[in-house]
Amino acid sequence: MKLRPWNNIKINDCNEPLISIPQSIFRLTPHPYMSLGAPYLTGADPWVLRRGVLKRLIRAQKKLSEINPKLQLALFDAWRPISVQKFMFNYTIQETCKSKGVDINDLSVNGGINDVIEEVGRFWAKPSSDPLMPPPHSTGAAIDLTLADITGKALDLGGEIDFIGPESSPDFYKKDSFMMPDSKYHVFQDRRSLLFSVMEQAGFVQHPNEWWHFSYGDQLWSWLTKKGNAIYGGAFEVSKDITLSEPSLVT
Repeated sequence: MKLRPWNNIKINDCNEPLISIPQSIFRLTPHPYMSLGAPYLTGADPWVLRRGVLKRLIRAQKKLSEINPKLQLALFDAWRPISVQKFMFNYTIQETCKSKGVDINDLSVNGGINDVIEEVGRFWAKPSSDPLMPPPHSTGAAIDLTLADITGKALDLGGEIDFIGPESSPDFYKKDSFMMPDSKYHVFQDRRSLLFSVMEQAGFVQHPNEWWHFSYGDQLWSWLTKKGNAIYGGAFEVSKDITLSEPSLVT
């Protein structure tokens, strides 16, 4: 599997703790990967992020509320242990093989499994324990999210989170939205643009292949913003009983 261009970025971890995401930030439940049986430790809370990332997420929610008080951010996933990254990486390969009719046990050159692994690798980071290239979600710096109305109903942004395919590209509907301004494609592009805008204003960068994936402080962020180094590496311990309160919005 090819390395991503940002995997060579140096990491100088600032050692911020993982802290709980407050309930004021809406999350889609039940947690999608827990529902699949992903191996979180007993009692582990998947709804945690690095302190600086969480501050910016709260800032993005505030900005969205100012633009449209009828909308809110809807979290899909946040911090992800390496064990869960490995589970979901393998699960996605298996499901993609099923959908394409590829025999997952056929490891021959023409078996198709290598193409599936390559395709999945464009969306899912290899579950590496190498401290020089941690999976983004395992740093506590990345988050998957979408938009929802104030009742908690997720909006349609023209593709499911984690979908393996070209529709997941952030600008997939951009051309059609210009050509057909009264179409659903224009709605999809407007919603994706709104999500990108509020996240970018809060300091996040967007994954080039995934409209739902944003991060701050990891290697991708450093690469896209041309910073000298990433400030978050792999995060493996959760600080108990630490939360970020709403007054931190002002920081």
